[in-house]
Amino acid sequence: MVVPAAGIVRYVVDDRLGLGNGNYAAAGLLAVAVLGVPLVDRTGVARSVWLLFITALAPTALVVWNNVADSRWPGVVGPAGVAGGLAATVAVTDLVGITGPAPWFDWQYVTSDPSQTAADAGLYPAIIGSVFVIVLVAVITLVVAIGAAVYLEEYAPTSGVAGAFARLVRINISNLAGVPSVVYGLLGLGVFANLANLGVGTVITAAFTLSLLILPIVIISAREAIQSVPDSLRQASYGMGATRWQTIRRVVLPQALPGTLTGTILALGRAIGETAPLIMIGVATTAFSPPSGLFSRTSAMPMQVFVWSSYPSEAFQHGVVAAGVVTLLVVLLTMNSIAILVRNKFERETH
Repeated sequence: MVVPAAGIVRYVVDDRLGLGNGNYAAAGLLAVAVLGVPLVDRTGVARSVWLLFITALAPTALVVWNNVADSRWPGVVGPAGVAGGLAATVAVTDLVGITGPAPWFDWQYVTSDPSQTAADAGLYPAIIGSVFVIVLVAVITLVVAIGAAVYLEEYAPTSGVAGAFARLVRINISNLAGVPSVVYGLLGLGVFANLANLGVGTVITAAFTLSLLILPIVIISAREAIQSVPDSLRQASYGMGATRWQTIRRVVLPQALPGTLTGTILALGRAIGETAPLIMIGVATTAFSPPSGLFSRTSAMPMQVFVWSSYPSEAFQHGVVAAGVVTLLVVLLTMNSIAILVRNKFERETH
């Protein structure tokens, strides 16, 4: 947890704020996180809570600093509200004498296997399975969606029978974006698991099925991004002697990539939380080991949380399930943050 936070701090200090060598800031964060552990142990605070506090505090402090330095006061309202709310919560609970619930989201929970005992239950295999699947989904979706959008906007004919067929394809892509997710699960079971024989409940089957689910959304966003590129840039490229493919590769795609990534981020946020398609293709509800390859059986965080929610134990329903939801949100926010940083990098390069 500390290492990704140190990487974010290095990027913000070095590239975003231009305050000097970001390696020193990252090293400082690592030193504070590690050297502060003995002091934290004396106060009785759990190490996992300390690490979460450090990894959340450092990037937030840098964002606030950047907003204050540029006089962007609305950007300070959110962090100030969160900090004020936490301070008020601590003050009120101490004043009233309320004892908070025992924390379930800790290091043991993130690194342990599922268990029938709530105190020993963990989400590690499902976390690895979800990350494995969603990375494959992102790669497959981007490649296919960008290729389809480029063809439909730059190469597809606009008249005759071929033009009518291209218009029909565009209409059907828009309609597919509203199809229920369970239909894609049945399609994945019939095509990928049975017809292509990729296996029931495997990583590759889950990745292809979820890719089908979000592909129409990403294609639509990629088409919109390509359409937003001014025609004057294309004409200028042609005037310099570039071919159509060179114009697309060096002018159109770099300009359209930030908009495409925005649609991809939103679509991946939907894919990582889907359960119905995974049930249809036979993804395991509980796995005791993470997947070792593309054709390994896997589980996913939504599946594991769904199973735990049916347990009659109050500790599972009010503790373990809630920790699973928090873990899913943390993975989703981390994934989105990385994607947003990549998108912002392309936006700066294109402008």
